[in-house]
Amino acid sequence: MIDPLHSLAFSIQANPGVYAVLIGSGVSRSAKIPTGWEVTLDLIRKLARLRNETCDPTPEHWYRTMFGVEPDYSNILNQIAKTPSERQQLLRGYWEPNIDEREEGEKEPTAAHRAIAHLAARGFIRVILTTNFDRLMETALIGTGITPTVLSSTDQVHGALPLIHTQCCVFKLHGDYLDTRIRNTTAELERYPREFDQLLDRIFDEFGLVVCGWSAEWDTALRSALSRAPSRRFTTYWAVRSQATEAAQELIRHRGAQTIQIEDADGFFRTIQEYVDSIEEFSKPHPLSDESALASLKRYMAESKYRIQLSDLIDKTIARIVEMTSGENFAVQGGLRPDSESITTRIRRYEAACTTLLTMAPVAGFWAEEEHYTVWQRALQRLASRPMTNGTVIWLEMQRYPATLLLYALGLGAVESNRLGFLGALLSTKLHREHQENESAAQVLPPFSLFSRGGDPMKLLEGMDRHYAPLNDWMHDALRPYADRIVSNDSQYTRTFDKLEILIALGAGDIRTFTGRYWAPPGAFGYRYQTREVIFREIEESLATLQLRSPFVTSGIFGDTTNDCEQNLSALKKFIPRLQWY
Repeated sequence: MIDPLHSLAFSIQANPGVYAVLIGSGVSRSAKIPTGWEVTLDLIRKLARLRNETCDPTPEHWYRTMFGVEPDYSNILNQIAKTPSERQQLLRGYWEPNIDEREEGEKEPTAAHRAIAHLAARGFIRVILTTNFDRLMETALIGTGITPTVLSSTDQVHGALPLIHTQCCVFKLHGDYLDTRIRNTTAELERYPREFDQLLDRIFDEFGLVVCGWSAEWDTALRSALSRAPSRRFTTYWAVRSQATEAAQELIRHRGAQTIQIEDADGFFRTIQEYVDSIEEFSKPHPLSDESALASLKRYMAESKYRIQLSDLIDKTIARIVEMTSGENFAVQGGLRPDSESITTRIRRYEAACTTLLTMAPVAGFWAEEEHYTVWQRALQRLASRPMTNGTVIWLEMQRYPATLLLYALGLGAVESNRLGFLGALLSTKLHREHQENESAAQVLPPFSLFSRGGDPMKLLEGMDRHYAPLNDWMHDALRPYADRIVSNDSQYTRTFDKLEILIALGAGDIRTFTGRYWAPPGAFGYRYQTREVIFREIEESLATLQLRSPFVTSGIFGDTTNDCEQNLSALKKFIPRLQWY
């Protein structure tokens, strides 16, 4: 039998963002964080001490006898500390470490919290449910660069964005320790607000589940939510120390959950993280294969006698990409509907399939000679020409994304080495469009042309919802490691990237071919105005000084004469203020 821990790691790695994590007090136990009930009992002990009475061993019985009511966290806290500020200061000591505790590593995120945060930062975990009041999970996430969406009250849940639009959501089912509305009594745990139930129903229906550190013994409302979940589309994995409680065993049977015996939460989540990272690393093309391909490319480009070998190398690499991106994970019909998770996953899969090609392309663009032009033009045509069948529009259009990656990777090398003749040849490459007139790569492949001349679909990319040019910015970051061999300085890389996008826009917006209103594919240069102005001045000075000898003229990217180039540059400058982010 395959170890269920291995099955869980495979499931998380193969389905990024599909598994939610449910953690209870057992996950914070090693941080020496008290539960809400433990805080209540401690407050009762302090009250008894002030009255010079002893309440142990049953503080709750003493309180019930003394005051005639059940001990209630909120009531006790409200009577002890009258204002929100006083209550906040009173509670800090229970959940926030003092100097001594910090030196001992207490009340700080545990190895479990950090492992979950690591998985979230890499896109594998999107939803975290917790019955804990502490903020250890949020602290661990912030430590990885994630600002989580935190839901702990009905108003927050009611006003929250859909889960697909959040990078990571922490749903604090029993509240936050700085909010006196936390739930810890039996009555409070019997029923959740309607808003909580509705969100839980969606999560338990749509996500797989990893449960750890939760006994299920006291939380009636949470047990009910798990019991009524109709779907079993993804597996539930339940981590158990020694033996599960009867309440947990009932839920495990009801959901057909896989149980995983663990020693502690820290070791469990740390192992999951290590396993997922290992599978992810193994799934990538072996680095030596990329380096070997790059070494072959350099050797073949160095001498004309290897032109056949160079052509074979590139053709085989392109054929492998086409084969890899024609499988079930890239289906254009049926399957997952386009949302933040599925779009991000598919974009990353395309990039993973192109790793070897992208390793070679910036270097190839940097050293390209005229004899190399046709083999790369053929590669662009092969990647961009996919059969257009019936299917989901965005999946159909995304099929050209590898060609866009190749154009940009080659273009970065060409711009950095000022081989604008090669860039001009690439941008003018005619691409086949089924049932449409063939168009140039400059018109078809830029991000804002790729998706029906609209960048909105790509705002669903993870972390890109607030970006003006989401796919452009995404590609800027995705291609940076591959361009490191030709430009090591980050600011110079951004300038090269923006110059490439400006030249692409000038090539696509050539006024000599326009019959209607001028349009050019926008890029990140639309809002990086300082870099844009430097590049514009460079082009203007080159045209004014070198005239017909300017590389911007001889390349033919946006004109064959100085006057043509100047008119196209003027048209683009007038167009930019029409962009929504200008």
